[in-house]
Amino acid sequence: MPFRHEVIVRSSFRGLRYVDGRFVEVLEPGRYRLPMRKFPGQRLPRVEIVLVDVRERELNIKGQEILTADKVAVRVNIITHFRVVDPVAAVERVADYDNRIYSDVQLAARRSLASMTLEAILTNRNQLSEDILRDVEGVSAGYGVEIIRADVKDLVFPGNLQEIMNRVLTAQRMAEAQMVEARTRAEREALEATSRADADRVAAQARLESTRLAAEADAEAKRIRTDADVDALRRLAAAAEAYARHPALLRLRELETLGALGENAAARLYIGFDKHSEHLPVE
Repeated sequence: MPFRHEVIVRSSFRGLRYVDGRFVEVLEPGRYRLPMRKFPGQRLPRVEIVLVDVRERELNIKGQEILTADKVAVRVNIITHFRVVDPVAAVERVADYDNRIYSDVQLAARRSLASMTLEAILTNRNQLSEDILRDVEGVSAGYGVEIIRADVKDLVFPGNLQEIMNRVLTAQRMAEAQMVEARTRAEREALEATSRADADRVAAQARLESTRLAAEADAEAKRIRTDADVDALRRLAAAAEAYARHPALLRLRELETLGALGENAAARLYIGFDKHSEHLPVE
């Protein structure tokens, strides 16, 4: 069959083949030949190849002025990275998927910014990017496009609002630092109080132990004295019993005592010989 011309689909594209305006197939990368008329006047189907770029691409959405939840006008620039994952849906379901991505990201940014205060936007810009991506990725999948990233590149505020917010953020950071310092000081004081309480508890236990040991020592001393007294009484009782059995021993003891007293010049002894006789001192 004679051929009129060739169509080459590069590796970064996919080709959509239409015959008489009706989609037929997706052409993978390669070379394709289209038929030509064999003779003048022959009617052939009209074949059209639509090339769709499937590489990752970038779309800049600039200068979108949006009101925040606290009614502050913010101008935002967003960089969107995307790629076509379903060429048929990208061409058949929307008129121009580039414009559709632009509109979807723009609307998602407006919805997200309208729900956030200026302070929240300044302190957590990543949340804004995450909200936009989460909002558009499900919608774009319906027309064959995968949104890879939707990053907020720039935020522009009116007048000197940026300077004011910077001062506010600085004050917040100082307040946070003071809060951390106060928390650290409170923790340190709590540790010191705990240490003092532990020291007092140890000292009280030591005092109790000292009192207990002193009481035990005093009780032991009293027991020893009692034992000594009992032993002395026992010896006295034994001596009395011996003197009772042997009166000579008692007399001998008396003589020993008199002899010991006689050695003392200051001692005065009185000896009764008869109850009617006169008591004379013996020196």
